[in-house]
Amino acid sequence: GRGCPVPGPGRPAAVSPPPGSGRTGGGAQYRLGSLLGRGGFGSVFAATRLSDGAPVAIKRVPRNRVRHWGELVSDAPLEIVLLAKVSTGFPGVVQLLEWLVLPNDIVMVLERPERCQDLQHFIRARRFLPEEEARGLFRQVLEAVRHCTSCGVLHRDIKPENILVDLATGQAKLIDFGCGTYLQDTVYTRFAGTRSYSPPEWTHFGWYYGRPATIWSLGILLHQMVCGEHPFRRDRSLLQLTGSFCFLCPECKDLIRRCLSMLDSVERPSLEELLCDPWIAFCAACVAAQGSWDGNTQPLCWS
Repeated sequence: GRGCPVPGPGRPAAVSPPPGSGRTGGGAQYRLGSLLGRGGFGSVFAATRLSDGAPVAIKRVPRNRVRHWGELVSDAPLEIVLLAKVSTGFPGVVQLLEWLVLPNDIVMVLERPERCQDLQHFIRARRFLPEEEARGLFRQVLEAVRHCTSCGVLHRDIKPENILVDLATGQAKLIDFGCGTYLQDTVYTRFAGTRSYSPPEWTHFGWYYGRPATIWSLGILLHQMVCGEHPFRRDRSLLQLTGSFCFLCPECKDLIRRCLSMLDSVERPSLEELLCDPWIAFCAACVAAQGSWDGNTQPLCWS
């Protein structure tokens, strides 16, 4: 096998991982730490780069679990091709630093903030996020998704577990492109991602468009941020919450409901419309007023 370094933060990425000097191992260059997560496609470990002590994440995927290989590089899994496309130094998307092909595994070396937490645990520690805090993080996610779209990449698995929060800076980063694919304007007839985030058009008709499906998952994400729970039961009826949801401002409620439009996917707002939404646009003034990030900020009590 061969390894292929790809551009790190601040350097432009090619359409596919650029060629590099071949090497079949990287264990001697990194000190492996604790297990960060394990899924159907592989495992992610905390690690340290020995050359400079920088924290990184190492994702190992068994070769026999790679479902899709990149069209532009014969021995690069599609996940690596997609990561290379979005690894342009944009702060809201995890940067692919290097990748290796081992006899039995594909290994990805990814950036990792020194103090970070995935958004799922970040929310659970606070039960839910006050609108002011949720607004800033959600806007960052929107900008990350817009960046991916501009690079021709569809993530397809947007959820709290796949968003990393840098506790030192408040920067949100979109991670895990294992379910991603190339963005297309035509329908998709194969679903990849988390079923509880799949749009109703997929459930009922077996097809979906990439952009409206993304807005659907973003609506679920925002609800989880401000209410601390998934908005749907199994019958997909929107919960009529008597708790935290009723304390949301009308603009936030309206935004969630529009993202979760079930009757017609074209009724959902576009990414650009979301970024111009009054509730989201208010974020810029909030950031200017708040100043530096406090990772220990506690939610307001609305009960």
